[in-house]
Amino acid sequence: MPNRLALETSPYLQQHAQNPVDWYPWGEQALTVARIQDKPILLSIGYSACHWCHVMAHESFEDAAVAARMNQLYINIKVDREERPDLDHIYQTAHALLTQRNGGWPLTMFLTPDQTPFFGGTYFPKTARHGMPGFLDLLPQIANAYRERREEIAQHATALHEALARQLMPPAGDAALQFAPLDLALRELKRVYDETDGGLGAQPKFPHPYELEFCLQQAAATRDDYAHGMVKLTLTKMAEGGIYDQLGGGFSRYSVDAQWTIPHFEKMLYDNGPLLRLYSDLWLNGREPLYACVVDATAAWVMREMQAPEGGYYSSLDADSEHEEGKFYVWTPEEVQAALSAAEYAVAIPHYGLDGPPNFEEEYWHLRVRQPLAYVAQRAGLTVDEGQSLLDSARGKLFAMRSRRIAPGRDEKILTSWNALMIKGMAHAARIYGRPEWLASARAATAFIRAKLRIAADDPASGRKRLLATYKDGTAHLNAYLDDYAFLLDALLELLQTDFRLEDLIWARELADVLLEQFEDRELGGFYFVSHDHERLIERSKTGHDNATPSGNGIAACALQRLGHILCEPRYLEAAQRTLAAFMPLLRQQANACTSLCLALAENLTPPDIVVLRGADAARWQHELAVRYLPHALILAIPEAAAGLPAALDKPAQAGAWLCHGSHCLPPIATLQELYDTLDCAVR
Repeated sequence: MPNRLALETSPYLQQHAQNPVDWYPWGEQALTVARIQDKPILLSIGYSACHWCHVMAHESFEDAAVAARMNQLYINIKVDREERPDLDHIYQTAHALLTQRNGGWPLTMFLTPDQTPFFGGTYFPKTARHGMPGFLDLLPQIANAYRERREEIAQHATALHEALARQLMPPAGDAALQFAPLDLALRELKRVYDETDGGLGAQPKFPHPYELEFCLQQAAATRDDYAHGMVKLTLTKMAEGGIYDQLGGGFSRYSVDAQWTIPHFEKMLYDNGPLLRLYSDLWLNGREPLYACVVDATAAWVMREMQAPEGGYYSSLDADSEHEEGKFYVWTPEEVQAALSAAEYAVAIPHYGLDGPPNFEEEYWHLRVRQPLAYVAQRAGLTVDEGQSLLDSARGKLFAMRSRRIAPGRDEKILTSWNALMIKGMAHAARIYGRPEWLASARAATAFIRAKLRIAADDPASGRKRLLATYKDGTAHLNAYLDDYAFLLDALLELLQTDFRLEDLIWARELADVLLEQFEDRELGGFYFVSHDHERLIERSKTGHDNATPSGNGIAACALQRLGHILCEPRYLEAAQRTLAAFMPLLRQQANACTSLCLALAENLTPPDIVVLRGADAARWQHELAVRYLPHALILAIPEAAAGLPAALDKPAQAGAWLCHGSHCLPPIATLQELYDTLDCAVR
């Protein structure tokens, strides 16, 4: 018989609906039962594309003996970290405090009935192995500790609450804004940069798109060739590596090795949206075809495999297929040879390294670029164009052959925040490359959020609608988080620069007002992760660190000050200023871990150029400007027929440009060359 999870919308929770474990979803029912029965809570947090979550499920949660022990001793709660990042933030932080080790998924935490954690870990095997305790052995030990060591647990709980409060709030200190954190962040990123294989830090290697965006922007602002080279080498190595799907486009979540060869095969929406933007911007700095090809293939993958017929973007693709990680993606040389002509095979084999030893589990080959195409073509007596034609043909055949395999599972829930990251990436790439189909994709996702994830506020007098966090199978629910509002506001600003529509600007103001009313810490500055009317949890976080996704505070600060400059609205500018001031002590200590806040700080200290284009030439000027790297310029091409514009944008419809830098506005600019010359002056 299915358990309570069968009624949930999350695909991850539904994966556990047939477990013999008496799972509860997070909610008052489970917490009440724990209090009444005076049982500890076993909290398991994961997500549907997580390989080790599947492993623990198969070993333990599907096992009748393990489930019986869990049901006897605990109230068991299963949480999808993608639907409930608020809970994940709290309990990942608690895990780090309790164990002094990094967290991850699955996260396995043991709580008192008042939600306070007293023991935790990540993946536990069913029985002890490789130095890890067995889950079946731990269950009675922890339950006994809960019954017999209450006073000790209560004392630790008080200390843990105090430590959590310190970890989940920015430190106090001097709030004066200054350039020093920007220099510190870049210096620290250079220190951990891998000069051989690119990337930041040792294996496993993650893409870190916001850290690299910061490096690229600082390289332009300060003429730092080394910082530019960091971005270029990293993105080149990633594009040639196995973290990038050489046949189908799109990037996996991370590489298990330093050379980007073998990924953890799950593909996440939240990585690929920012990477679309980053590769597009790097293409502007040299027009290298590789980066344009990556953008084209990744956007095609998004539209082909990740966009729902209703318009929204799905969340992720699983790492596993047929219960094996990577099985969908790997090859043998014999399979490749059977699919290709002799000429295609002669190019594909050395290019993708299938003539060397296997690189996956000592048995299979995962495709990555091993020999440059120019070298392979020369060795085969071909021109580069001939080699490219054969490689394209080979890739098409291999893709078609792979498509007949059993595909990894897809998590088809639609998250507001992750959709916003992809909307921004698609809109940005559409503007640079002039691709209307990518813009249409972003527009479809935006329309979906407007129609399905936006509801009337509880207070009708406010006139503002609120967001919901997640949608699946016709049901939208969960009070939206800071990231939902901040990322969507940021995405709307990107859309306004690609295809100006007044309704997007109106919606942007609505989102900004809800941020100020429902999320801002009005006393100390900055934004809480959950709204003022959110359910009460053991702590309320207000963090500035970037994780797999950027800090909501960093994106909120950047988007609010950009919107404030566009509209000349001091409320938004002041809120952004308060946010940066609140996090300034943290930035002085750990700027490299907070690069989205650094990006906001850079634009606070050197305000962006706001360019309004009007007249018959506005679209042409917009296209010309789009293919120049101008990261600190917001360029709005407003249609001649636009009506109801706010005063700050209501420029005469005559041909030309109006440029404001902070509070200083220049006279109308009549030629594109004059505008180029003016914009290129802003270098720190």
